Amino acid sequence: MDKQTLNDKIKQLAAAYSCCAELKAAIQAYFDAAGTADEKSATQNLLAELEDDIQTVDGLVAFAHSAQAVEIFGVEGQKNFAAHADELKASGAKYCDCPACKTGLEILDNKAVLLA
Repeated sequence: MDKQTLNDKIKQLAAAYSCCAELKAAIQAYFDAAGTADEKSATQNLLAELEDDIQTVDGLVAFAHSAQAVEIFGVEGQKNFAAHADELKASGAKYCDCPACKTGLEILDNKAVLLA
C-alpha cells in the first residue's frame, strides 16, 4: 500500500462513527504536520493512538456484556451487541470489527510506509 492510499484510509478512519475523539485529534495533527518538521512525531503519535484504541475481541466481549453497554445501547441494543461480540469471538476473530478498528488495523499493518 502506498502513502496516498494510507492517507485515504486515515481520512476514512476519521469519518468512521466508531472513531473516538482522541484518535480524531491525532489524525488532524498528522495531517496538519504533513510536510513539516513535526511530521515524523505526529505520525508516531497517530500510530501509538491507533495501537491504544484498537479493541481486542476479548475486550469487546467484556464491554458488550457490561452495565455500561446497557446504559449506552439500552437493554435490547446491548443484547444484540453482546450477541454480535460473542459471534465474532466464536468465529476466531482477534479484534473488533467496527469500521474504526478494521481500518486502523489496515493502517497499522502498513505503518512502515508512513514511517519511511
